Amino acid sequence: MRKALWVLTSAVVVMSSALAAAQSTPPGSTTASQPTNDYSDAKTWLCRPGRHDACDVDLATTIVNADGTFKRESWTADPNAPIDCFYVYPTVSTDPTPTSDMNADLAELNVVRMQFARFGSKCRLYAPMYRQITLAGLQRALGGGAPPALDRGVGFDDVMDAWKYYLEHDNRGRGFVLIGHSQGSFVLRELIRKEIDGKPIQSRLVSALLLGATVAVPRGKDVGGSFQHIPLCHSATQTGCLVTYASFRSTVPPPANTLFGKVPGDTMVGACTNPAALGGGSGALHSYLSSTGQTVTRPTGEAKAWVTPARPIDTPWVSVPGLLTARCATNENATFLEVTTNGNPAGPRIDDVGGDIAFNGQVQANWGLHLIDVELAMGNLVDTVGQQAKAYGGKAKSR
Repeated sequence: MRKALWVLTSAVVVMSSALAAAQSTPPGSTTASQPTNDYSDAKTWLCRPGRHDACDVDLATTIVNADGTFKRESWTADPNAPIDCFYVYPTVSTDPTPTSDMNADLAELNVVRMQFARFGSKCRLYAPMYRQITLAGLQRALGGGAPPALDRGVGFDDVMDAWKYYLEHDNRGRGFVLIGHSQGSFVLRELIRKEIDGKPIQSRLVSALLLGATVAVPRGKDVGGSFQHIPLCHSATQTGCLVTYASFRSTVPPPANTLFGKVPGDTMVGACTNPAALGGGSGALHSYLSSTGQTVTRPTGEAKAWVTPARPIDTPWVSVPGLLTARCATNENATFLEVTTNGNPAGPRIDDVGGDIAFNGQVQANWGLHLIDVELAMGNLVDTVGQQAKAYGGKAKSR
């Protein structure tokens, strides 16, 4: 079968230095005075419970089996979900300004559809807008030689304000899951460090999913790096813990200039928890992929063939059971989620799902599969959150 390649524009490639800055900048805010957002205004949220918004989307899926047969899978939200999920999205804004405005563009609407809406079967959904560093802002800053830190500034302050509003007006003592990707993960990493780690509210943390970013841990330990009291998750029934990884193909491991999984110095390493096998080893990835090849930075797509001969797919999502497996791995450059494609060139199903970042036709190995970090393991992550919600509920009743 043909091999797909999803290309990223040069505007996103310039994120490299900014990601490095977010990983190495010491704690502390450098925010200039900016007017604050009013998070009591419904327009400042992409998603909130009980309304028709960016998370109220069609998540029907076509399961594409290895033998080429199709099966349709439906999806429904749970309006009575027992916990909350609070999400901070990655760098996607196409605004021409250095920081985004508070008017959602197509990319911001698309990213919650791609990465967050499906969690609505397990939790109530909260996704604030924030004045993130835009693709244009990154390009402009790097042109001047000063890569911006992604985990501080007006964007971080916005998320902090949204978080405090949520706690005061919406949480009401409920357990919560924090979910982020890329810039969103760096923002949440700092928020957790300042507001949750080792504080009383940590008792309400069901889990944190910090994806497509680097979280530091001491070699052989769960805590003592980025966080002092929040361990890595080792089972789907463990609560108050962290799931984190950055995905790379098994055939294209992290190079020396990798953007993820690498921590300066010799005492710390990048953490990796395998969403397909939290207890360790290899596991099958339960992916939910756009049927038209959309990604977080490519909000529009076109029909693509998932089998040969080509047959139409009438759902926005596909799942490819058995095609992808993953394990946490380490090479001389990084700790990472190693994704293996188990394709069959003689079979009818597509033997590669794409997800690479390319510039001028060249795959950027240092990015790995950053574009589809979340979608690769979406089913695993949703299932984990569901099991953690049950475990958290049982613990809460016993208190």
